[in-house]
Amino acid sequence: MIDLTLNEKQLANVVERAREKNIIIPTLAQQKNPELIPQKIKDELKDIGLEDLHPRNLFRITWKNEPKKHGGLYGNVNYVEIPPEISGVKARIFVVLGHWFPIRAHKVGATFGCLVPQLVTGQFDPTLHEAAWPSTGNFCRGGAYNSALLGCKSIAILPEEMSAERFEWLKKVAGEIIATPGCESNVKEIFDKCWELKEQRKNVVIFNQFEEPGNHLWHYAVTGSAMVDVLKGNMREGDRFQGVITSSGSAGTTACGDFIKEVFPQSKIAVAEALQCPTLLYNGFGGHKIEGIGDKHIPWIHNSRNTDLVVAVDDNHCMNLARLFNEEEGHKYLKKQGVSDETLGQLPYLGISSICNLLSTIKMAKYYEMNEKDVLITVATDGMDLYETRLQDLRKEFGDYKEVDAAKDYHGSLMATAIDNMLELTYYEKKRIHSLKYYTWIEQQQRDVEELNAQWEDPGYWKKIHAMEEKIDDKINEFNDRVGIQ
Repeated sequence: MIDLTLNEKQLANVVERAREKNIIIPTLAQQKNPELIPQKIKDELKDIGLEDLHPRNLFRITWKNEPKKHGGLYGNVNYVEIPPEISGVKARIFVVLGHWFPIRAHKVGATFGCLVPQLVTGQFDPTLHEAAWPSTGNFCRGGAYNSALLGCKSIAILPEEMSAERFEWLKKVAGEIIATPGCESNVKEIFDKCWELKEQRKNVVIFNQFEEPGNHLWHYAVTGSAMVDVLKGNMREGDRFQGVITSSGSAGTTACGDFIKEVFPQSKIAVAEALQCPTLLYNGFGGHKIEGIGDKHIPWIHNSRNTDLVVAVDDNHCMNLARLFNEEEGHKYLKKQGVSDETLGQLPYLGISSICNLLSTIKMAKYYEMNEKDVLITVATDGMDLYETRLQDLRKEFGDYKEVDAAKDYHGSLMATAIDNMLELTYYEKKRIHSLKYYTWIEQQQRDVEELNAQWEDPGYWKKIHAMEEKIDDKINEFNDRVGIQ
């Protein structure tokens, strides 16, 4: 659970640091509904850029930012509806867009959910501690960003083969960067570095996204709420909401499905992964090119009992569509297929893992033979602006992108999407996935086996985490009152 025990001595230091840095912390309720944000803060935001290292940008950790790079306030959730000219299916598909968060990725919210509860209770003291953010990319960016806004020192830990854009961005924001061996599927190497840091530096606090309940809670409360807003604002009479699809990653985003199922109990939660590393599908392993989703283990915070479907996607299709959705000849070909200019303008907001999510959603629609009355929703964690070097690498390897390439990718990687490499989870398939946690979290990371069993056996385990939302908001309000910034 999320510990909200107060450390009064350290809390005094945190309060003083917040006064020095002019810090006011938003509540989860304000992140879900920015209408609750005081007008004074909105007036300040009119002069602040979306990505500025300014403490008021804590109030832009929401899905409802106005899509502007400078001075924007709030509106509806940012999303795109994928037309059948792209999906090839009759079902309606909505994609919420992480691009309009301050770091151009929604992971800034997950890191907020991990750091803030410890900060407002004094458990994390920025005058004493350093925040370490182990990640396959965007989580450590979000952690470094929030640390900077909240007056904390940060250490970003990520695999050395992640995109150059991530490292260049981190050089400007993070206090320290540690590159571990391998690619996005080399998660154990990240964990090993965390143990090494804890032994070498007693002041380091590890915020491990794969086990932090604050990651799960933030997505349950904020992302889940945002998705329900999109659905309720777009579903027509007679429409059937069928499910939400997210990539495996840290399993944080998957928690939005727990919230959505409370609103739409008949819906399903599908989890996507790379076919080249089919851990959920086959207990498999391997490396792949879908940046941002960590593999070869099951995250501690994955509610496997509430997962209904596993979908594996070939990373080659994701890379092909990255070119189709972003190259000039790709857009020309899509336009010939009837894709509107408005939709074309939003396709670059889908990064590599976002394309994986889209393909998984299409596979789900085909698997269940959905029609125009069926509705699905997924998430675009980030956009291709964070992977421009990957596009350059593809140009070097395969040459300039021509119309024939666009035709091949459109028909071969998009329209030909099939229902292979999918698994509808039975009770024992769900238990198999849950049981895989043992090898990482009990044998390697020294978690409690009784808690592992409780995740599966206790129906109230996850609900206890969800119930922390209001308690955390109460602590945030108490903290802001002590800081006293008007």
